[in-house]
Amino acid sequence: MKLKYKRIIIALACGLTFPASAQEVSFSQAWDLVQQQNNSLAAGQANVDRYQNLQSSKKSLNLPSVTLNANYTRLDDDVTLSGEQLADSITTPTALPPISIPFLANSYSTIAEKDVFTSSIRAVWPIFTGGKIISAQSIAAAQTDEARAQLEMDRQARFEDLAKYYFGVVLSKRVVQTYQSVEEGLEQHANFASKLEQQGQIARVEKLQADASLAKARVDRKKSERDLEIAVSALTQILNQSQTVTPKSALFINENLPPLSAYTNETLATYPGLSILDAKEKQAKGLTDVQKGKYYPDVYLYGDYSLYEDDSLAAQLTPDWFVGVGVSIPLIETSGRSGQLEAAHSAVLQITHLRAQAKQDLSVLVQKTYLEAEQSMEEVKGLETSIELAEENLRLRKKMFSQGLSNSLDVVDAELYLASIQTQQHVARFNYLISLNKLLALSGKMNTFSQYESRPNKSVTSTTLGAQGEVNVN
Repeated sequence: MKLKYKRIIIALACGLTFPASAQEVSFSQAWDLVQQQNNSLAAGQANVDRYQNLQSSKKSLNLPSVTLNANYTRLDDDVTLSGEQLADSITTPTALPPISIPFLANSYSTIAEKDVFTSSIRAVWPIFTGGKIISAQSIAAAQTDEARAQLEMDRQARFEDLAKYYFGVVLSKRVVQTYQSVEEGLEQHANFASKLEQQGQIARVEKLQADASLAKARVDRKKSERDLEIAVSALTQILNQSQTVTPKSALFINENLPPLSAYTNETLATYPGLSILDAKEKQAKGLTDVQKGKYYPDVYLYGDYSLYEDDSLAAQLTPDWFVGVGVSIPLIETSGRSGQLEAAHSAVLQITHLRAQAKQDLSVLVQKTYLEAEQSMEEVKGLETSIELAEENLRLRKKMFSQGLSNSLDVVDAELYLASIQTQQHVARFNYLISLNKLLALSGKMNTFSQYESRPNKSVTSTTLGAQGEVNVN
């Protein structure tokens, strides 16, 4: 018999080996293990740390830059000054004759030798950059926020994945139990049919039908056990455990859920995908300010202090230090600042539209998931009557068979129908938990799952999911 649960289990399977020992963990404990040992989350945290360090590095933009300079220069010849050149360079009033110094006529002075070595410390301190430094720091902070929000997105995805793997194992266990019950029931039926056939009360074909149904039930039971083994192996691997992990939590539903508006409002207020868009908008606005800053001059203080200079006349005449104020005004700028400024404005507008669409999509997704959870709850409750009917039908079919009023195929069909209804109810509970955990992930309340689990088959009500991540239950 092919049941709906098989497709779910196969989707969760990864074909890994099955360790011998086992440890039981609750869903909350499994979630703690994922947060502690998942490599994807660890990589996301490393990415956050990276951007935090980059953000810290931007603080140094407010400080002066100090550099140690050392220069060696070789000239084509020594720099000299003759007495005649010196006399010619002396300016006298036009009414007076030129100065003539006879003893300097054939003399000269070496101003600098051809090999020149100098060393100095230079400092530059920007005091106005048109907002470019502040914008760079703002962009770095927004990049950190984006990395942090991306980590939360990944955390929510891991939570949803864990719910599928974890409760997929729980579902597999219940299906195995159902098949075991079917096998036990058909084994009793086959034994009883064998006795009736020996007594001549039923035809041999009825006995063969019972044996064939029992054999098929054993095959289905073994197949379900193999599916369980694969699902357990998959769960063990995603929890990064060396020992086999088996779930301790059970499938359940709640009588009621908090109102849809509570999940919707919390999702729109805390969903990290919206935080990513907020961070991108800050970056786009920062880029806008950077482009605007290119239209302003840069003003800076600067200074220089000589540490070493040659023993030459030029070195003696040069001052040991100097300070000043500099202004840099871009007249013709080749980076296309006007086009880049418009592009930055367009990026801000794009993010505004993306945020509006994202909020609309999130509202639809939360509503869809909420209705799916309610549908699963209704299905579980509605199948209770069907299970009662199937159990009564099976009891009557067995009694009628013992009285020769029904054939073996009717009993087998009744047994399998009961199993299918029970399995359908297990799948409905599974689907409810998947929808519930998706709602908790979307609203950022993953750690409140235990409050739902502690009140299975009871109402969970709340006017709000709580600013501190708490769900109020009654």
